[in-house]
Amino acid sequence: MSKVDTRVRHVTKPGANLFAELGFAPEEARLYQEQSRALISQTLALKAQLMGELASWIEDHHLRQAEAAEILHVSRPRVSDVVNQKASKFTIDALVDMLARVGKPVKVVVG
Repeated sequence: MSKVDTRVRHVTKPGANLFAELGFAPEEARLYQEQSRALISQTLALKAQLMGELASWIEDHHLRQAEAAEILHVSRPRVSDVVNQKASKFTIDALVDMLARVGKPVKVVVG
């Protein structure tokens, strides 16, 4: 039986430019990092908007988290994560699916 090598050889420090550490030229690394941060920011903003819609729906219908969980087909802790805006715990499609279940279909506009 072969042994799997799990030794850590390098750890990128928080805030460091991963692209520079991968060997990209400084200007190229800076550009890639800017683009990456912009995309992450856009994704987080979209998730926040979708979670806000779900949280408002729950509040407007005076639901307890357990009741909302049953309607949304998720666990009560997942509802808590939505209400508390824990964006990293959700994919956009999971949030869109939950909104569709409560009659709030999401429409995408490009451009």
